[in-house]
Amino acid sequence: MEEIINKVAQSSLVVFDLEDYYPDDHVVDLDVSQWLAEGFLLRETDFRAQLKAMDWTPYEDKYVALYCATDAILPAWAFALVAVHLAPLALKIIHGSKELAIIEWYQDILNKLDYTDYFEKPVILKGCSKKAVPNQVYTLAIQKLIKVSKSVMFGEACSAVPLYKAKK
Repeated sequence: MEEIINKVAQSSLVVFDLEDYYPDDHVVDLDVSQWLAEGFLLRETDFRAQLKAMDWTPYEDKYVALYCATDAILPAWAFALVAVHLAPLALKIIHGSKELAIIEWYQDILNKLDYTDYFEKPVILKGCSKKAVPNQVYTLAIQKLIKVSKSVMFGEACSAVPLYKAKK
């Protein structure tokens, strides 16, 4: 019986897996409608009092996505005032969805990464994720990888789609 050889493991392919950088519990969302009367009406005095009484420590060292779950029409200062309370603790505050905050997280991570392990090597940008990596993050990652790699494929080693090959 012949020995089974794992040719993928023996190849020079390097896997870039965005799941390795997934924020898990580092990105949270915060709905401002909780401080509105019936979820819709902003009463400034009550709003300010509730913000002042709020325990902000759960947002320490987090990326926080501020949003309003209702169709309330809010002045811009309402979100700015919430940000005033979050700013001393949160790493970053985003006005928008949790997905936008996750994209922002990845952008910051990808900008800080050292890509020397991928220099002039064939790279697989792993595509099958167990975690909800936003599609836009793959677009951010490919822009970084094509600057250093020999080639980039998307997916898994067994069924990768070629995306980029450096010119000789």
